[in-house]
Amino acid sequence: MDRTTRTIIVVGIAVLVAPIASFGVYRAIQQMPVREVEVRSLYQVVAVHDMAMGTLITPNDVKVVPWPASSPVANGFTTTEGVVNRGLIAGVVTNEPITESKLAPTAAGAGLPPSITEGMRALSIRVNEVVGVAGFVVPGTHVDVLVTIAQGQTDTLTRVVVSDMQVLTAGTRYDQEKARDGQPIPTSVVTLLLQPVDAERITLASQQGSLMLTLRNPLDRKLTESKGVRTAALFGDPPPPPVIKTAPTGRKVAVIVPPPPPPQPVPKVYTVETYKAAKRAEEVVK
Repeated sequence: MDRTTRTIIVVGIAVLVAPIASFGVYRAIQQMPVREVEVRSLYQVVAVHDMAMGTLITPNDVKVVPWPASSPVANGFTTTEGVVNRGLIAGVVTNEPITESKLAPTAAGAGLPPSITEGMRALSIRVNEVVGVAGFVVPGTHVDVLVTIAQGQTDTLTRVVVSDMQVLTAGTRYDQEKARDGQPIPTSVVTLLLQPVDAERITLASQQGSLMLTLRNPLDRKLTESKGVRTAALFGDPPPPPVIKTAPTGRKVAVIVPPPPPPQPVPKVYTVETYKAAKRAEEVVK
């Protein structure tokens, strides 16, 4: 058999086998089970970049992205018309869905006022690195406010004025804008969310003495109960007041009564038993 004949036979066999193989593959594909692939049929409005509380949302701050239909966002938005020109009452991060709970009411404006709960007030107090707990007082944390007041020339009192106050903002608006650029800015002002009567207490306390903040565990919501600490309590009980006595000349003289001596230790007493032959004797030894 020459080369030409062999080539013709091989090509013929390939032509006959190819349709049979193609039909077999076609039947195998038809018998495969159908797999359902989830189609992203919903859309969700998300943030383009990080935005702090009080930001007024513009069309450039949000975008619409496909979202899985099986996991819809509760109280979310599918178009940007519902979020534009509304203020944020809570900060958001990049690609975070915008929900109704994070937005101020329509026409309420932007900034801090829309984030203040009805019936509450926002009060700013000046702090430094020490008062601000070394920079750990950030929005969302809870603090106690202490005041130190001088009473007379020798006595000073420190006591908790208000307890469990939420921090709305830390730093001025200028500080927050500088911090977005990555520049470290020390906190100079802390704004607290509190009731009107607590705002009055803190305002009066700031005029009478110096304020200090103490950071709380966010799960600890119990009110701080304390009677305060005085200077005398730091060094023990104060000395007794002088006793006024009348001298033979009729003149009143202040006599300082020395403090009572400290209690002396009671000596220990031991009993020793001795035995001599059949006689027993006891002897007390101090």
